[in-house]
Amino acid sequence: MIKRPNTNAQRIKRHKRVRAKISGTAETPRLNVFRSEANIYAQIIDDVKGVTLVSASSLDKEIEGYGGNIAAAGAVGKLVAERAKAKGIETVVFDRGGYLYHGRVKALAEGAREGGLQF
Repeated sequence: MIKRPNTNAQRIKRHKRVRAKISGTAETPRLNVFRSEANIYAQIIDDVKGVTLVSASSLDKEIEGYGGNIAAAGAVGKLVAERAKAKGIETVVFDRGGYLYHGRVKALAEGAREGGLQF
């Protein structure tokens, strides 16, 4: 019998490996991405204080339609960048959360760059 690999456990291992190398400070907070099948979420986090500064998701009222596609991910990236600019955040450290930098994660990152965030 062939056993199916636990992909979420593998993702968590990758995420821990990435998080050992990066962390967010007050000057350059961390832009974290979480991707579910139906939605995508982004948070800007100050790891020193342990506080979420800005958040956005495809469930927000500003995002129309289905939240599990590339268009919604790009819109979430622009929305989180807009909210970060309002709080005075210019530069961030990108945390892909153990996901491949491809598809929806890449679209969110490019949307955040279009919105004015630097990373």
